[in-house]
Amino acid sequence: MLEEIRVKKAGQHNLKRIDVNLPRNKLIVVTGPSGSGKSSLAFDTLYAEGQRRYIECLSAYARQYIEQMEKPEVESIEGLSPSISIDQKTISSNPRSTVGTVTEVHDLLRLLYARVGTPHCPSCGRQVSSQTPHQIVRKILNSFSGEKVAVLAPVVRGRKGEYSRLLEKHLKKGFLRFRLDGKFRELEESVQLARTKKHNIEVLVDEVIPGKETAQRLEEAVDKAFEISGGDLLLLRKDGEEVFYSLKLLCPFCEVSLPELEPRSFSFNSPYGACSRCHGLGFQTVLNEWGEIELTDDVCPECQGKRLKKESLSVRIGGKNIHELSALPVDKLVVEMRSFKFDAAAALVASKILKEILTRLEIMVELGMPYLQLSRTTASLSGGEAQRIRLAAQIGARLRGVLYVLDEPTVGLHQRDNGRLIRLLRSIRDEGNSVIVVEHDEQTIRSADHILDLGPGAGEDGGYKVAEGDLCRILESADSLTAQYLRGEKNIPVPEKRREPRGALTIVKAKEHNLKGLEVRIPLGTMTAVTGVSGSGKSTLVYDILYKSLLNLFYNAKQRVGSHEALLGVEEIDKVIAVDQKPIGRTPRSNPATYTGLLTPLRELFARTPEARMRGYTSGRFSFNLAGGRCEECEGAGAKKIEMHFLPDVLVTCDRCGGKRYNKETLAVLYKGKNIADFLAMTVDEAFAYLRAHPLLKRKLATLRSVGLGYIRLGQPAPTLSGGEAQRIKLTKELGRKSTGRTLFLLDEPTTGLHFDDVRKLLELLSELVGRGNTVVVIEHNLDVIKYCDHVIDLGPEGGEEGGWIVAQGTPEEVAAAAGSHTGRFLKKALHKDGSAA
Repeated sequence: MLEEIRVKKAGQHNLKRIDVNLPRNKLIVVTGPSGSGKSSLAFDTLYAEGQRRYIECLSAYARQYIEQMEKPEVESIEGLSPSISIDQKTISSNPRSTVGTVTEVHDLLRLLYARVGTPHCPSCGRQVSSQTPHQIVRKILNSFSGEKVAVLAPVVRGRKGEYSRLLEKHLKKGFLRFRLDGKFRELEESVQLARTKKHNIEVLVDEVIPGKETAQRLEEAVDKAFEISGGDLLLLRKDGEEVFYSLKLLCPFCEVSLPELEPRSFSFNSPYGACSRCHGLGFQTVLNEWGEIELTDDVCPECQGKRLKKESLSVRIGGKNIHELSALPVDKLVVEMRSFKFDAAAALVASKILKEILTRLEIMVELGMPYLQLSRTTASLSGGEAQRIRLAAQIGARLRGVLYVLDEPTVGLHQRDNGRLIRLLRSIRDEGNSVIVVEHDEQTIRSADHILDLGPGAGEDGGYKVAEGDLCRILESADSLTAQYLRGEKNIPVPEKRREPRGALTIVKAKEHNLKGLEVRIPLGTMTAVTGVSGSGKSTLVYDILYKSLLNLFYNAKQRVGSHEALLGVEEIDKVIAVDQKPIGRTPRSNPATYTGLLTPLRELFARTPEARMRGYTSGRFSFNLAGGRCEECEGAGAKKIEMHFLPDVLVTCDRCGGKRYNKETLAVLYKGKNIADFLAMTVDEAFAYLRAHPLLKRKLATLRSVGLGYIRLGQPAPTLSGGEAQRIKLTKELGRKSTGRTLFLLDEPTTGLHFDDVRKLLELLSELVGRGNTVVVIEHNLDVIKYCDHVIDLGPEGGEEGGWIVAQGTPEEVAAAAGSHTGRFLKKALHKDGSAA
């Protein structure tokens, strides 16, 4: 195999048909300004092609179940391995998805409980042991004497398949009837089962009325049922009630029979393990006004939020059931599992499973997540946590010869834990894998074996190869913006003086999750950073308590607010805005022009042109979402989706409008020689030159330019924008509004996806918001942002139960001088470095 990955003429999105040679089995960092083409190369070209080639090896039958990626815009790629992408968007928000299921630790725990767990009676709590056929016959005679019952042998329980041979085999043995998914059928019938559906099949052994005269016949039927099924028996009463018996497990005091322990008995995603009331969700559900099932905040009264049947919860190891183990923080779980004691036979079975579980848990601790519980839903994780959870699962899988593509794995990770993450990435590399990381973190860039710097600008000005090679080669580059920051020629300065607050917002006795009854003062009219290691309580304080309280207060929302006593000083602010990095829209119909409100005045401008007035066109004529002005062939989408069986769906440019979205009558209306489709195809900078005479349009375009988004196209589909770009578009929307100067802005790691130079632009933008009298609160690990803030609240000292305290607060200089603050330790170096650079 080639020693390098050779990419020829990559032209995906804004890449300028570049040639790239990347060494295999190395740690490679792709860096450059936001929008320079990093993700287009790493994810949309290398990962997409590696994945596509691998999937093409599969059968057409298998391919129809897999979402396929379209072929990237590239001439050729050689030396490419099967690829795995670990980004921040692909984690499931399904309430059934937990930290345990994603890392596969829950699957290993289920196996451990099924093999070496000790069953107890769910009624009386006594340990349960197996029973004999003679005991079962006696019990049936006592319980169902004089009542006609059917003796069934379960041969298939909840498994997919057609089972035609199995049914034929039992017909030859002389059996006449069987029960399929709850309905009796004749074995002689020609039955076609759906091979992709799960089925339950029980063979009817006999129908008998238990009594003294029929005792012999009942005993023979019971023995036969056990012989066929391998130890299980189902007794069906006339009213349809099913009574399950097994040779395996029975409580002699409560007369409760338990089914054989299998891994699926401990899965809340299987009907064999899930609580029958909430179906394994742990919470009650309701039907909303659209007839969809919606999860409520009310805990299921039957399982008390534990998700499993009481029979599954009564199986214990070391005195704890599977839910109790899953509810422990990972670091405490490691200690608990190391203390397990088994007899010789069980120890032999358990040792391999335990070793695999402990390896994965230790990786999670190493990745800075000792505070997470396996039972925590993935929907409640931050983007960085979600990505590192998937990384832990991949390291645990120990694959070789794979190309891993990661998107900013340091997001949400405290500076203290970066070194551990880099060590883990190197360990993946040393296993014989290639690791490509899209990253802006200085420590990670300096630790790479090979660096590729794209740029020099963003959007149309990006997509070129600026520098590549090891760190020394990059540092020698005169053109690289990244190198200028790494050499210290450019930097983000510390403000000359800190702003004085105009009051404070005080949260009294915050004690949600791990917060220890804190009293937190947030100075108003300033920029405050909330810092601390992962899991120290930052998001709980800012979002679960502060943001949700204000939403309920200002907008009559019905949010469940985190536990606290009072919120003082709210009369000093009049609205709250949380600016995150979620997409500004999920469909190609949403774009920067529609989101920022720029399209409305632009449509009105076109409606005022002489040609439009002569034709009687209103502004609605220039909307691609309304009939009349849009192209009806593609309904204003500009493209048509063609479904291809066994191949990815293809988006074909509309042949009638040529992708312009409008019909030819609408496109005949011109302003300064350009139609509306031409304006939507322009970059912000180009449009500014044409529209600067119109105050409203000029203000909106100038704001987009001020945050470094002059390169994006007005009609660029929302899904193609990066997280950093989406966040800045949201900020410009707020900046474009008339300000009251009493708004509270909350931002969660706003520097995600931003290059050093973009961080500088973002800070200038936030500074402008504060300059108007507003208050900005950021949750952040980036030291350049922390040192720029007026006030810092540092939580910790650790994550989980060992966090939730205020370790230090005050100006960045005061926090840097505080003893015992992990943030302070790194902040001291950043302030010193900045001082020496200046």
